[in-house]
Amino acid sequence: MSKLWQKSSTDTESETAKQVEAFTVGNDYELDQVLVPYDLKASAVHAKALLKAGVLTGSELEKLTGALSDIQQTWEAGEFEITVRDEDMHTAIENYLVEKLGDLGKKIHTGRSRNDQVLTAMRLFEKDQLEMVLEEIKSLAQSLISFGEHHQAVPMPGFTHTRKAMLSSVGLWAGGFAELLIMQMEASEGIRSLVDRSPLGTAAGFGTTFDIDREFEAEELGFSAPLICSTSAQLSRGWVELQFVQYLAGVTSVLNRFASDVIQFSSEAYPWFDLDDVVCTGSSIMPQKKNPDVAELIRGKHATLVGSVSTLQSVIANLGSGYHRDLQLTKEPVLSAVHQTLNILKASQIIVGHMGVNKKEMRSACTKELFAAEAANLLVKNSRVSFRDAYKKIAENPDMVEELTIEKIMKEFTHLGSPGRAGLSELKSRL
Repeated sequence: MSKLWQKSSTDTESETAKQVEAFTVGNDYELDQVLVPYDLKASAVHAKALLKAGVLTGSELEKLTGALSDIQQTWEAGEFEITVRDEDMHTAIENYLVEKLGDLGKKIHTGRSRNDQVLTAMRLFEKDQLEMVLEEIKSLAQSLISFGEHHQAVPMPGFTHTRKAMLSSVGLWAGGFAELLIMQMEASEGIRSLVDRSPLGTAAGFGTTFDIDREFEAEELGFSAPLICSTSAQLSRGWVELQFVQYLAGVTSVLNRFASDVIQFSSEAYPWFDLDDVVCTGSSIMPQKKNPDVAELIRGKHATLVGSVSTLQSVIANLGSGYHRDLQLTKEPVLSAVHQTLNILKASQIIVGHMGVNKKEMRSACTKELFAAEAANLLVKNSRVSFRDAYKKIAENPDMVEELTIEKIMKEFTHLGSPGRAGLSELKSRL
């Protein structure tokens, strides 16, 4: 059957027409398989709005929603096909309705456009996936806190400029990553507010003379409210998606740094974390190799999210108001970013669950230079000298550090968020 926009005079069979079709459709018909249930949900709600507007009868609504339900079951069985000739899910769904219901199937498109259709499906997808991402963030933060609690008292060198700096602890190390993830969860309200506005009923971006109850559609779909101006819908396409993917990249940027630490601190030079074989691979030529591939791919996959951000920024740059075909290209970066983010979060949880601490090696790595700053602090406390004078004295007499031990230093850390009191219980309460 024809695409939704085709006229009877449209050339579809020439070699040029087929080349243009392949170029303009791209892989949209494949990407849309993920979005089918969201488009079906929006179509069913739109049909209810058409009943309220007097376009459909009760009997027609029942037949349409029944056919949409049939498509849902076919899709769940993995048997709903979208071909390049369909172009997208919207055409495939409408063609199915027309084939099953005849002229009634053609009524479903009354008062709407593919522009608000795809926007609505994308926003429903984004709302749904955001909640899935937040659940995975929460699980990972809990895993990191549990890891930190289990190894809370294990001393660990802290670094600045990749050089040994001050005494830290495994509890403090794990807690830092957990807190950043919790902060990302707390920041999600801003992203949720962006994806929680319904574009349905805005049609091509200028409304319609059919009396569509857009507030009803928004409520039925679980949105907090509709976008007010129809023009906002197409202006928001790509703009909201950019901020959504930027949020996801913020999540994975935390795990990019986590993975870098895991790689470094499980190496022969820093043998502090023991990675199970299940999260490592070997070499095809070197029998002794145990490579941290899972952690390395977390870093690499974060780079693909940064690429998705860059794609969205570039695609929507310099576009005027209204719809532009360029905006079709904002779909794939979002779908890819969600997929990669969920994979990265799950992979990070696997690492935390399959990582041990080499206490002996980590303790021996806590050499005396880590205590220099605290030696100066103790002079301030005990001798009532200024910190600057204490700093100079320790710099000129480094042997004074020799009197200190890990146990003595750890006892001195009493404030919240220090090696001796990482604050893991406070982080748990925030979760």
